[in-house]
This record gives sequence, structure tokens and C-alpha cells, in this order.
Amino acid sequence: MSYTPLSAAAPESAPGPRPGLRERNKARTRNAIRAAAMDLFEKQGYTTTTVAQIADAAEVSHTTFFRYFQSKEQVVLADDLDERRNELLHAIAPGLDRFDLVRRIIVDLYQVGVNDEWAANKARLRLVQTEPALVAAQQAEADRALVEMRGFIGAYLGVSPDDLRLRVFIAACVGALFHVVGHTGDGEIPTLEECLEALDLLEAGLPV
Repeated sequence: MSYTPLSAAAPESAPGPRPGLRERNKARTRNAIRAAAMDLFEKQGYTTTTVAQIADAAEVSHTTFFRYFQSKEQVVLADDLDERRNELLHAIAPGLDRFDLVRRIIVDLYQVGVNDEWAANKARLRLVQTEPALVAAQQAEADRALVEMRGFIGAYLGVSPDDLRLRVFIAACVGALFHVVGHTGDGEIPTLEECLEALDLLEAGLPV
């Protein structure tokens, strides 16, 4: 199913005043490029679709395409939520232990993602899960995000991001969540309860 943006306004999860005309026009162009790309991917496949074809279908120039997206992969992978995620992370109150901190992160980031029409788009997620080039690109982005998250959690807990205990703890949490996501598949999103249950199992010592 093709991606058809509901509007050019900011996602529901983003707080603050209504964007100005310039921001709305930029969002409209960005959404038009995404919609054109998803339509082409559905009709002729991801691999055979070119940037030139996407730009032509979206009625923008080649230069304009690259003003909004660094590559064809980023048309699918980028979700425009980085700023909101950072706001949520830095709004977390101090004093949580390591597992409650990860729970807070999961709840906040899950909700901002699942409530965004593009981030939660099933056709997009299905491409990310099945298209080899996107699987590889997504893994590279996940690796970078993991390093950033290790820095954030380390700073919150007062532990060096290179501390072996912290690295193993975060790797265990991420591995459990990746398993839950991978087990869902087919463009579906696991429930928040499933994600939190995986963390509960880790905290309980993985009883079987």
C-alpha cells in the first residue's frame, strides 16, 4: 500500500505552536517526495527505482530531492523525530535505576514513534524489514543510535560509556527488544506491553 500523507503539519506527538508557512511548505515537499517514492517502490520495486524517477514523480528537481534527503535509503529510513526524541530523553527526571530508566526510554520513544503516521507506516516498515539495502542501512543507523544511547544512559547513571558492565547491560536490553521487533515482522509494530515484558524478563534474570 502506498504512503499517502494525511497532512503537512507536524506529527501529533510534536508539541508547540503550529509551524509557519515556510515550515509547512517544506513538510509538504518532503511528504510529496515520500509519497512518490513509496508509489514507485510498490509499482516497480525498491531496487529498480532511481532518485531521478522519484524526483520526477514528485515534481521536484534532482537538486531539491537532495536538499531533503541524502539518498534513496533515507527517503524510507528518516522519520523526522530525532529532535522530539532528544527532548523526551532530556526531560527524564533524575533518580531512576537502570531498569526503570530503560523503561522510561522505551515508553517515551515508543509512543512518539507509534503516533507518527510516517514512522508507523506499515509499507515503510515492511520495506525496512525485507529490502536488503535498507536492512543494512538500518543496521548502520541502529549501531550509531546505540552508541548515542550508551552515552546518554552512562551520563544519567554516572558511568563511563565504555564501562563493560554498561555496554553489556545495554546490549542485553537492545537484543531483547530487537528480538521482539523481529518476531513481529510484516510491517507490524510490537505492542508496548511486549517490549516492557522483555525488559521485565531481563530484570528477573531470564526465568524459564
